Amino acid sequence: MATPRIRTAAEAADNAVFDAGRGIHTSVVGTGEHLQLIWARYEPGASYGLHTHPHEQFSILLQGRLRLTVGDEVRDIGPGDMWYAPANVAHGGEILGEEAVVFIDVYGPPSERILHYVGQMRTGGAR
Repeated sequence: MATPRIRTAAEAADNAVFDAGRGIHTSVVGTGEHLQLIWARYEPGASYGLHTHPHEQFSILLQGRLRLTVGDEVRDIGPGDMWYAPANVAHGGEILGEEAVVFIDVYGPPSERILHYVGQMRTGGAR
């Protein structure tokens, strides 16, 4: 069983790894038996490229503006807006403006790929 946790936004940001080549900060806030909570910050000019994965994803935009694509739908969103991407459905977006984009993701089931990526970045290894 996963250990219960409370994290502030500042703690999530402080714990993030930074991929300078991609302009992305990523923090795994917690991984449970069935869900995983991720905090992400995309710097202006970074790309939240169109991608798929075998996990369901719920997300909430906390800061910035994003032209988001989920499947066939494209919308410009801002703080407080949210989205759901079913497993294996293409999603991604374009950062709008000069402000960083910050959002949280909830994955189900947890993503081993994200844990591996963050671990590799933390130790300075290749992705």
